[in-house]
Amino acid sequence: MKVGTDSILLGAWLTLSGDERHILDIGSGSGVLALMMAQRSRAQIDGVEIEPLAAGQGAENFLASPWPDRLTMHPLSLQAFAAVTTRRYDLIVSNPPYFSPGVACRTAARATARYTDSLDHQTLLRQAAALSSAQGRLALVLPIDAAEAVIRHAQACGWFPLHQTAVRDRAEKPVRRALLLLGRTPGPFQSDTLVIRDNSSEYSCVFRSLTKDFYLFF
Repeated sequence: MKVGTDSILLGAWLTLSGDERHILDIGSGSGVLALMMAQRSRAQIDGVEIEPLAAGQGAENFLASPWPDRLTMHPLSLQAFAAVTTRRYDLIVSNPPYFSPGVACRTAARATARYTDSLDHQTLLRQAAALSSAQGRLALVLPIDAAEAVIRHAQACGWFPLHQTAVRDRAEKPVRRALLLLGRTPGPFQSDTLVIRDNSSEYSCVFRSLTKDFYLFF
């Protein structure tokens, strides 16, 4: 599967405490977020991916990485994984499905990755809460309207919003997606904006600084 900007942004934007022992990547796909977490931490990391081909690719990427002993791919739905694991996670990351059904995709695998009928956001919030440690955090990248809905539903599902970064492709463009951090315990809420490209269509200094450890062309 193609590696998109969204997962790279989320993995680079997220602040790690250094104390994370277990990290879960929901909807792991080819494993980009899980691999970024392995690069940035010493945690044991589990990826969960329902689509078999994507899970296979992710497992191959894990084995080929410098951290194969800390990365495990589970070819299961989130619900099935939650039913069999006893592990609780200090950090959960996800670039979840983001289109409601209705727009056709070329392949079933692509549809699974993009449509919320395979994993709606409220189910994700509840399952993530059940899988998290008492001080656990949940980091998501979402379309801006979905992020606003997640914030509305968060507390009822066991989460408190801590940080939201609105992402613009360019300064004059509308906000299309957001990076969102939730915690199991309440704290001050921070809100800011990130612009990917400047007026000359080059990557912005902030974007370059954020992602330079993960993009080879910077």
